[in-house]
Amino acid sequence: MQIYEELVARGLIAQVTNEEKIRELVNNGKATFYIGFDCTADSLTAGHFMALTLMKRLQMAGNKPIALIGGGTTMIGDPSGRTDMRRMLSCDDINNNACCFRAQMERFIDFSDGKALMVNNADWLMDLKYVDFLREVGAYFSVNNMLRAECYKQRMEKGLSFFEFNYMLMQSYDFYYLFQHYDCNMQFGGDDQWSNMLGGTELIRKKLGQDAHAMTITLLTDSQGNKMGKTAGNALWLDANKTSPYDFYQYWRNVDDADVLKCIRMLTFLPLEQIEEMAAWEGSQLNKAKEILAYELTSMVHGQEEAKKAEVSAKALFSGSGNMENIPSTQLREEDLQDGALDIMTLLVKTGLCASKSDARRNIQQGGVMAGEEKITDIGRSFGADELRAGLILRRGKKNYNKVILQ
Repeated sequence: MQIYEELVARGLIAQVTNEEKIRELVNNGKATFYIGFDCTADSLTAGHFMALTLMKRLQMAGNKPIALIGGGTTMIGDPSGRTDMRRMLSCDDINNNACCFRAQMERFIDFSDGKALMVNNADWLMDLKYVDFLREVGAYFSVNNMLRAECYKQRMEKGLSFFEFNYMLMQSYDFYYLFQHYDCNMQFGGDDQWSNMLGGTELIRKKLGQDAHAMTITLLTDSQGNKMGKTAGNALWLDANKTSPYDFYQYWRNVDDADVLKCIRMLTFLPLEQIEEMAAWEGSQLNKAKEILAYELTSMVHGQEEAKKAEVSAKALFSGSGNMENIPSTQLREEDLQDGALDIMTLLVKTGLCASKSDARRNIQQGGVMAGEEKITDIGRSFGADELRAGLILRRGKKNYNKVILQ
């Protein structure tokens, strides 16, 4: 099976502009393609995971990836999927975030010997003169068509700033610039980016009279319909300091039964033949499939050693035996205590098991909080220094653990 057919079989492709031409380029290793990453944080998230694995798959088939760091577009922010305008970041923050991205991307993409490129659109966008940009790019865009784009339609009721309205033009210009300067003949992105991506292909066609191509990948969603990489309202980070390898493992270990094979098919590099054998698995066998998914993805992001530690800890917590050293932990100091103790709601917030004290109160009242073997029913329950110094294991729900250690 060639790479394009494999992408189709894995359920990765949502839309393409010219399937026959794209299949030819990709299968023959002649695609130089880009995917953009706006630098809105100092770590990539699991929401970027599919894009990174796609780049790896295509590079392994001989194609050349360009990782486009959005140092310029991040100054505006993509309105797609947003209910309000993104927080504006400083240039220093954006540059720092871009540096963090590269270190994480290198786990997936081989940048040696020109096999892949990383470029920053700030290098060309920040120097554009506004009137010149409007003449060179804006004249080729219909406002009527832009307003019909899904990324703008969903914001019209709550308000869309003119500032954000420029994003489509800037993303389109990126493809135009990469086509001219880096021989980039294809762009990839999430299905919610389709309108912006078409803008780039049309700009190249109208200004240069040449063809370029676009392909969108299916956005993986969980059973609640949220985009991949969202759990308990927070991003699932690829940085181990933000999301521990154990928490990363547990997220994938706990995916819904209906989603596990879809995730394995889309995100892992396991052979399709092996995955098809799993399609007949039922009941407890699905737990084995989830363990395979969690191990494979944690290994890709954090390495085999951390994946194995997470696997051992997760099994220990489920079985009530074994080594629990590698579960997430929170270090406290004496100065964190209040009159020599800390109450349970404060501990739940400090450990990140609950987002707020009101969230902690709700979980306690619903009977979902354990401290060691004790089920917590009193929202005023406090723990003294000796209890904390011994290492207190807190649990929210059935699967969320944290070990509190007082130094």
